Amino acid sequence: MLEVTVGTKNRVEVRGGRIRVLKANARNPNWVDIGPEPIIVGRNAACQLVLEDGKVSAVHAEFVATEQGVRLRDLGSRNGTFIAGVRVADVFLMSNTKMRLGETEMQFEPVRPERITVSALPAFGPMVAQSPSMRTIFEKLSKVAPTDLTVLITGETGTGKELVAQAVHLASPRAKKPFVIVDCGSIPPTLAEATLFGHERGAFTGAVDKRLSPFLEADGGTIFLDELGELPIDVQPKLLRALAERRIKSVGGSSYREVDVRVLAATRRDLVRAVNTGAFRSDLYFRVAQVKVELPALRQRIEDIPVLVRKMLRDLGDESAYDRVTNETLERLMRHDWPGNVRELKNAVQVASALHVEGEEVDIASHLGSLAETPQASPTLGASSSSVSSGGSIPAATFKGRPFQEAKRDVLARFERDYFAALAEEAKGNVSEMARRAGMERAHVRAYLRRHEILSKGEPSEQE
Repeated sequence: MLEVTVGTKNRVEVRGGRIRVLKANARNPNWVDIGPEPIIVGRNAACQLVLEDGKVSAVHAEFVATEQGVRLRDLGSRNGTFIAGVRVADVFLMSNTKMRLGETEMQFEPVRPERITVSALPAFGPMVAQSPSMRTIFEKLSKVAPTDLTVLITGETGTGKELVAQAVHLASPRAKKPFVIVDCGSIPPTLAEATLFGHERGAFTGAVDKRLSPFLEADGGTIFLDELGELPIDVQPKLLRALAERRIKSVGGSSYREVDVRVLAATRRDLVRAVNTGAFRSDLYFRVAQVKVELPALRQRIEDIPVLVRKMLRDLGDESAYDRVTNETLERLMRHDWPGNVRELKNAVQVASALHVEGEEVDIASHLGSLAETPQASPTLGASSSSVSSGGSIPAATFKGRPFQEAKRDVLARFERDYFAALAEEAKGNVSEMARRAGMERAHVRAYLRRHEILSKGEPSEQE
């Protein structure tokens, strides 16, 4: 069914269909066409197909057309989704399949395949790809970026959600205005409201100074709510009100202030399932997910690995090294399962670029998983290092009589420790500033800091 090759075709064919309600009540119409945009079915009034069935969950199931056919996914419903009496979680539907959601019977009717446009260019902002799945996303982002629609970016850790948000901002009319990141996953629950909306001096114990809301910092620009799924449930109604009314009031404040921001959000959690468990408000979900972008895992788009490696080496100022990346290395990379996704690949490329000998093969694959295997170190800021001699070479005692891979991991661990210790000192422990200087994502920087115990778990600052 695929009709896309890099630099030539710009169409991909998806096989959709129609879901028709056979029994029980549904608000008109009693059917819905299934295309490449997900269709959510449930009792919530914001669902694309609303079922008036007390046994159906608020957000019960999702249908989406793909190249493989129409995919049905149960969204953690209480009473389940059944086909032929068997409870299903995630299936592709065959022609005329009948299913039951709660007490509602439905039937899938296939239609002619639909051709949808994907990006003719293998890039969007700093992102590159040649896979149809990513280029379809690029096409969607290029249409969404000029608008003020809220976008919810989902995907596994390391798939590049923050990079997508930055690219959308830079392609929008707000590009010259601030892009402010709020890491909801790092906010202590008791400080969530004050962190989101700001606070006045003396508003609570410990509020010795006034703090400006990131919504005000982003005024005229874009605010990116990273790891939105971690936001405490009691703060969610206040965020919903702020998004709906486009105004905020600081903790301890007496009046509201209007804000003009475009909202982007990201999460690695399944927010729809969180809605059904009561951990996330359905009205907030539909407010932030006007457009939903689900990033595929790297293992699902391995054809992108060669172009990603070239782009990463170019960003490191070492693009010529790509000529020394062998086909065998690329094949090994494409066989890897990539639990850390693009972030894991980027780390391996960075290490390989730093350690390879000029003129020799750039063996990226040998550095996969090296972070998990590095010895733990316990340095403190300002501690002296003996990993490199004053002449700039590594002391022979470091690796004498040891296997190559073991010695290399030890040297790498020392390099990481020294680099991030110095970086933390320069940036005064400010993780956002460290990430900016290192050219890395904040979550990646925090992982290094904790791995080498450079800063305690609660110590890194998230101040911009």
